[in-house]
Amino acid sequence: MKYLKLGSSELNASVVGMGAWAIGGGASWGSHVDDDLAVQTIEKAFDSGINFFDTAPGYGWGHSEKLLGRVIQGRRDQFLIATKCGLWWEDQRGSFFTNLEGRAIYRSLRPDTIAIEIERSLKNLNTDYIDLYQIHWPATEPENTPIAETMQALLKLVDEGKVRALGVCNVTTDELRQYLDCGQIVSDQFRYSMLSREAEQEILPLCRQRGLSTLTYMSLEQGLLTGKVTMESVFEEGDFRTNAAWNPWYSTMNRRRVIDLLEGWKPLCDQLNCNLPQLVLAWTLAQAGVTHVLAGARRPEQIEQTAGAGELSLNAEILEQMDRDLTTLGAPETNV
Repeated sequence: MKYLKLGSSELNASVVGMGAWAIGGGASWGSHVDDDLAVQTIEKAFDSGINFFDTAPGYGWGHSEKLLGRVIQGRRDQFLIATKCGLWWEDQRGSFFTNLEGRAIYRSLRPDTIAIEIERSLKNLNTDYIDLYQIHWPATEPENTPIAETMQALLKLVDEGKVRALGVCNVTTDELRQYLDCGQIVSDQFRYSMLSREAEQEILPLCRQRGLSTLTYMSLEQGLLTGKVTMESVFEEGDFRTNAAWNPWYSTMNRRRVIDLLEGWKPLCDQLNCNLPQLVLAWTLAQAGVTHVLAGARRPEQIEQTAGAGELSLNAEILEQMDRDLTTLGAPETNV
């Protein structure tokens, strides 16, 4: 496993991190999550060289954080834990964001809600500090807390020793610049994969210019790029993968195109002695400005497979072939 510092911090994080959204459970993932299996998955990630785990209060309403809290006891200093603030469901403070599993979710980056969230996350994780504390989503109108006020509250947490470093998620380039103007930010987390490359236009170049680490999520497109999803795969109602607006690549026609693409890369896997998830994540890590990828998992064998991408290097010839194939693939068809 390769390790890189998160921005200007001293946090030396595995380049493949485990995204802990799925182990939080809930209807978004189509089925109940077995807690014992989730703990085994975290353990397997750690044994595979992963020391970097990304969670959030909204992942199972704190359940994902609690599962990580079980595993890190007695060896807290060997884990880098990233969690988040900014999604609020206790009352109507903030700006309405969405309804999820019967709860109204608000975006709130107010100092008063952040003060509550940090204590709750520390309790869930059973720790007295968080390595990387990130805003989950930027604030929006009508209750758009000024970034300077949010940063003041976050920097106070650093001064108090409750947080070691700060990061942002899902921000625009203008928002990122404002955060940087208000204090030290070490990372930016956003959606990015070989099928979803909007970040290449502005976010990735800006992060590279400013020395920020980048944490990409959905780099395996919720399993589509693992080769395990087939034309016969069926997802339960409410599963994010049934939402064409969220991921149009899962539609029948587009899924067929991706499956054919991956089939054509199997000789590359044989050549490199790797599997498809490792090949895809290694391509992601090879892109300009990408420093870390987050791979979600609910079972030990899933994270064991993806962790190997952290030591896989692709030469220029292979990268060029994959880029040609992706150019041929093009954009997803809509209205299918």
